[in-house]
Amino acid sequence: MAHNDALRRRETRRNALFTVPMALFAALLVALPLIYVLGTSLVQSGQDFSLSATFTLENYRRILRADYLKVFLNSLQLALLTTLISLLVGYPFAYCMARAGRRWRLILMMLVIIPFWTSALVRIYGWKILLQGNGLINTVLKQLGLIDKSIKFLGSYGSVLLAMVYCMISFMILPCHSAVDKMDFTLVEAARDLGSPPWRAFLTVTLPLTLPGILAGCVLVFVPSVGIFYLSDIMGGGLVLIGNLIRDQLLKVRDWNFGSALSVVLVLLTAGIYALYRRSGGDDLGVF
Repeated sequence: MAHNDALRRRETRRNALFTVPMALFAALLVALPLIYVLGTSLVQSGQDFSLSATFTLENYRRILRADYLKVFLNSLQLALLTTLISLLVGYPFAYCMARAGRRWRLILMMLVIIPFWTSALVRIYGWKILLQGNGLINTVLKQLGLIDKSIKFLGSYGSVLLAMVYCMISFMILPCHSAVDKMDFTLVEAARDLGSPPWRAFLTVTLPLTLPGILAGCVLVFVPSVGIFYLSDIMGGGLVLIGNLIRDQLLKVRDWNFGSALSVVLVLLTAGIYALYRRSGGDDLGVF
């Protein structure tokens, strides 16, 4: 008995050695900055967060203006479309990758992972070169006689959406692949043996079993898509998103108080989405 107590105390001390540094790391680099941003959002414009500052909710009231609400709506709409397209394209790809042979599975996995080895900015500028007026796509279409003059791809909503899907689709493929790969396909075979057509077996067996991976992929795609801002600048869509608004308030207008309020709202929105995900039965957002 005494030996067991000594082992438990030793295990507790060992766990503390790992827990305390991570707790200090989270407090210094996550909690304290967030507290400062929250405090800055609750004081009048032009003031720093301090005990002598005048606290107010005016910065949050400004967010309720129609033009700012439209920015939030545009961001949510673009994030939703990005998530939907990523799911429609990424899930079949993940399913085929999980069902492919070992050699093809490795090749397809490499195609998904290789883009992470290159900066996202470089890859997006590559798309910009392809889509510009004298780019490869317009040149090929002209040589095939399909068009007479260049199509203006850049500067449109579609070009921004394309860039968003391109950057985020891997975060949909990986959790969906993990869910399909871990699925027991004998259940699908049993459904087929009982006379269920392929589409019904998919809806009643495959889809429910892989739903956790789908939910994880949707969260991993939707949350970053709400706050990402540099894609609309590069692709020239002229679309103001919440990320662009926060950047402009902090770096151009220099209204740190209102920018902090926008940041707090974005953090709360992200936390709310994650809370809904966990409430629906989602696990930790791991892709492997």
